[in-house]
Amino acid sequence: MPTDTLLTRFLDGLAPLTPVAVWAHGSLAGGDYVEGRSDLDLITVLDHPVGPRTAWRLASLHARLRGTPLADRLHCTYLTPDTAAGAGRRHLTWAHERLFKRPVTPVTRTELHTFGRVLHGAPPADVLPPVPDGELAGFVVRDQRDYWRREVDRAANWTQDVWVDLGLLTFACATVTLREGRLISKREALEVLPGLGAPDEVVADIRRRRYDGAGPAAGTWAVRRARLTRDYLGAAIDALVAGS
Repeated sequence: MPTDTLLTRFLDGLAPLTPVAVWAHGSLAGGDYVEGRSDLDLITVLDHPVGPRTAWRLASLHARLRGTPLADRLHCTYLTPDTAAGAGRRHLTWAHERLFKRPVTPVTRTELHTFGRVLHGAPPADVLPPVPDGELAGFVVRDQRDYWRREVDRAANWTQDVWVDLGLLTFACATVTLREGRLISKREALEVLPGLGAPDEVVADIRRRRYDGAGPAAGTWAVRRARLTRDYLGAAIDALVAGS
């Protein structure tokens, strides 16, 4: 299985850095992983500060993985026990085939504590502080209000499959989190969307592509789908934020 091969090569390459732990979150941990379509979302905890030399070694490791099937989908953020606290702190991350810094969000932290998959070393509970009460809900509201609502108004993105999929699925996940205080998978989110009033034909399109092997949307359908999605999502986000 290409996923297992890639993870084995990644863990072998990390071994000289003696990681404290390597965890999977997202679809890979939550039981909704689709090989070739889902990202491989990982967190690695190192026992020493991530300075320039360590960053160079990590970049070299990821460069060596290029050419391995699915390597472009492997995303990993690097923490240390001393930097694990605080959802606002940015950490060195490899994603989209480059190094940059980003936070480990309350959603990711909650995933790790709830269903994180240990690939190596200590479990999340031994290293990662729990998410404080209210922090997850607060983050979800800000993400919908400050990021996704703004993006809905940028029409050019919404003919692309990735924007339609993530926009609608993230909204459904956010709604369940705010209503019930729990996280759900993308597959569960897809089942929730019709009950939230999402356009049936757009939900069916996402299901066909994510789980039935259908190809990307194109032509007049992609344009019409973009309009349906934006018309629904803008009003839906406004209502969700107003009621939070």
